[in-house]
Amino acid sequence: MTRRKQGQRVLWEGMIDEDVRALWEPWMVQADRLLEDEELIDRVYEAQGERHEHSATKGRSQTPAEMVLRLLLLKHVRNWSFDTLEREVRMNLAYRDFTRIGMGKVPDAKTLARIAQALGGEVIAELHRRLVEIAQEEGVIQGRKLRVDTTVVETNIHYPTDSSLLGDGARVLTRTMKKIETQAGKLKRRVRNRTRSISKRVIAIATASRHKGPEGEAKRQKQYKELLRFSRQVLNDTQRVIAEVEEMPTKKKKGLRGLCEHLAEMAGRVRQVVKQAKVRVFEGVTQFPDKIVSLFEPHTEIIRKGKASKPTEFGKMVQVQETENQIITHYDVFDQRPSDRDLLLGAVETHERVLGRVPHLATADAGYYSRAQEQAVEEKGVKWVAVPNRNTKSPERKKKEHSRWFKKAQRWRTGCEGRISVLKRRHGLTRCRYRGAEGMKRWVGLGVMADTLISMGNVLAART
Repeated sequence: MTRRKQGQRVLWEGMIDEDVRALWEPWMVQADRLLEDEELIDRVYEAQGERHEHSATKGRSQTPAEMVLRLLLLKHVRNWSFDTLEREVRMNLAYRDFTRIGMGKVPDAKTLARIAQALGGEVIAELHRRLVEIAQEEGVIQGRKLRVDTTVVETNIHYPTDSSLLGDGARVLTRTMKKIETQAGKLKRRVRNRTRSISKRVIAIATASRHKGPEGEAKRQKQYKELLRFSRQVLNDTQRVIAEVEEMPTKKKKGLRGLCEHLAEMAGRVRQVVKQAKVRVFEGVTQFPDKIVSLFEPHTEIIRKGKASKPTEFGKMVQVQETENQIITHYDVFDQRPSDRDLLLGAVETHERVLGRVPHLATADAGYYSRAQEQAVEEKGVKWVAVPNRNTKSPERKKKEHSRWFKKAQRWRTGCEGRISVLKRRHGLTRCRYRGAEGMKRWVGLGVMADTLISMGNVLAART
């Protein structure tokens, strides 16, 4: 059963309220008022009611929607894990007061994690849009300026190599088949564990990779042949186990359905890794369609943004749009990485849709430059477009980029890089700790919401 808010506070909570509030940070005082917005609470309440068919009306009482929203935002404000969130809120009166728990019981970490999964990426995006609307109503932003930049949020995976992926696949497939064998009682043929043989080949490949030249390459190819042979044997075992489960009685097969679905899904991914490893090692083809770099996060992309310190990143590309007072008005988590050159017009259109007006100034880094995009943005009504073109030889273009307003706009633009740095250092957007593509959207959205809430709170606190 869902609830919107916590029940009536006890007398002792009212007595210590004044002393506890004195310990709050300035932004928390304003954020506490902003989070009382009924639309924010209603959206979380609706999402909780959609967890299961009868969640809204039956079962035990869920954590109130108001409390859920505040707990999740506090988690991402401090960049805590769910275990740390539970511990800190339990022993801190200021956090208890801010999250509306008071002297009540703090939800445990597992409960908080399940509740967080009920708020999908689209729900978080709607909550952020409402927060931006509140910023407009409070006069924090006007939408006269726009700066935009992209970054990469990495998925929580190890550095991918084909050999390590095949080792992961063999381990997961064998473990799942062993579980099926245990629950089924007995299979026609005992599941053979080949993980030790595969691990030896993975280590041998890593050792052979240190030797350069034809001799090292020959050693590496020899070990890959053995590794691929063992991997195919494991895949053949998975087909046999799945076929045997299908022949079992319906009652017995019902309890194994989830394990078989997981086994089939992972087998498909391992089969894809076998194909890409074969063509890369023996044919030298590195550009393989639908290439997998993680069995557990298959949505991960290989992204190269030209950084000297980290030339290759594994994750998803994220775009962040900002306006006055360092308020993030919109963010995008792209399913497939687009070119930065195609994003400027879309950013201006989104700015107009969210804030109801076209900005006077739009600025971005040189990666966004496209003459066609610049003309389209100017036609939309943007008066000042400050996107540098590093390859220009036109005297007129050079004169424009050396003008006073252009340099001033580019100085303001660099703040977007600082904002991305804050998102990564303070709110954990360096690496996503939630699973799956939907988890990536939730992680980015909650991090952006937390940062927006702090920025709004600081601006409003400075006014008072």
